[in-house]
Amino acid sequence: MIDYTEGSGKQYHTGLSRDMIGDYVLMPGDPKRCELIASFLEDAKLVADVREFVTYTGYVDGRKVSVTSTGIGGPSAAIAMTELAKCGAHTFIRIGTCGGIMEDVKGGDLVIATGAVRAEGTSKEYAPIEYPAVSDLDVTNALVSSAKEMGYSYHTGVVQCKDSFFGQHEPEIMPVSYDLQNKWEAYKRLHCLASEMESAALFIAGSFLDVRVGSVFLVVANQERAKKGLSNEQSHDTTPAIKTAVGAVSRLLKEA
Repeated sequence: MIDYTEGSGKQYHTGLSRDMIGDYVLMPGDPKRCELIASFLEDAKLVADVREFVTYTGYVDGRKVSVTSTGIGGPSAAIAMTELAKCGAHTFIRIGTCGGIMEDVKGGDLVIATGAVRAEGTSKEYAPIEYPAVSDLDVTNALVSSAKEMGYSYHTGVVQCKDSFFGQHEPEIMPVSYDLQNKWEAYKRLHCLASEMESAALFIAGSFLDVRVGSVFLVVANQERAKKGLSNEQSHDTTPAIKTAVGAVSRLLKEA
């Protein structure tokens, strides 16, 4: 592969090198969330800010841990994780938001993904569609234990990953509405918990890179509850998801 950094020693898209990051990385989508997440680490400092990829590095229980944003969707998320893995990171936790699908998945709850529907495009350039997108068991168990200890309402199961936000929320106006709506009904019948945009790409790329990947999401709202006239509280405070992820890192470090 061509060295587009022209010998700088840093990764082309993220601007990172081995000495700048930890082995464990928390991955929000929004760059503006990085500072908040970093505030839950010890002595965190901004180490890189390139494109949508903002990185802070600090410490959890004396071990170096990083926070890197990925932007929206699978392509940039896979780029970030690949470059971080090239720098030596081996454990990743996606901290994001999602929309509930099952009626009992309410705004303010957490969803911890055990697997993801590959309804996006990035993962298809890594693996045949028959290969499943699944989270790492140790990371997932650490997330569950952390959420349980903190008393948060959480759900575990499969999430749906897509590339079109508006294809989810306004499928009826899309040229391929017939496909979007039929598949959405199938996901509901299969008890898919929620919809988001990154886990499938990260789980599949992680399998290829031989790194551990998990995901925890704040449920912002549930469009299925809204359709049925049920209460549909909205939540935008990602703090419970952040605390769950940081707690999971602490658990994993103790087990290492």
